[in-house]
Amino acid sequence: MLFGDAPLEQLIAGIIALLVGLTFHEFSHAYVADQLGDHRPRAMGRVTLNPIPHIDPIGALLLLVAGFGWAKPVLVNPAALRNGRAGLAMVAAAGPIANLSLAVVFAIVFRVLGQADIGLGTFVGMTIFWVVVFNVVLAIFNLLPIPPLDGYNVALAFLPPRQALFMRRYGQYGIFVLLVLVILSSMNSPIDPLGWILGFARDLARLLLGV
Repeated sequence: MLFGDAPLEQLIAGIIALLVGLTFHEFSHAYVADQLGDHRPRAMGRVTLNPIPHIDPIGALLLLVAGFGWAKPVLVNPAALRNGRAGLAMVAAAGPIANLSLAVVFAIVFRVLGQADIGLGTFVGMTIFWVVVFNVVLAIFNLLPIPPLDGYNVALAFLPPRQALFMRRYGQYGIFVLLVLVILSSMNSPIDPLGWILGFARDLARLLLGV
């Protein structure tokens, strides 16, 4: 499980942090898509900070139980976006950028509260700590250039048309690449790609938090 045998207070703090991170991530995709001319996300009620439209029940349950899950993806019509591939890259990058921005803001708040002795020993401090950690993890993980992660569409914008077409042709197999990464990381082997990525994300979060 993501939180293992964590106390109830830490579990609640973690769930709140996950909701904040996932909601801002998906909202940012929807908002930027809407601003660039694709109004389908708005019509589907995704341009909102209400977490309910953004949460996939199965993905959220797996995230809590297995430590790997997903939110409800924002459906984007690339043909409706201005600036073509660049527009799609902007929509894709909006989620990770929102997560990193949120992590920085909450890390500053965490440091300020620490000066007032409101740190990890309090529920507020614990919640802010997990908001920073989860948002950094979400940003780093989603920037991997593997479909259906955001980094894939960001990378496509920088590739020549022929290479981009090749990448799109085999994009449907990206989920199998992710599955292999998850399997490798769940085994007790020296090859742990997700562990390395998440370890880097945790180190970056702790650097921001100063802990």
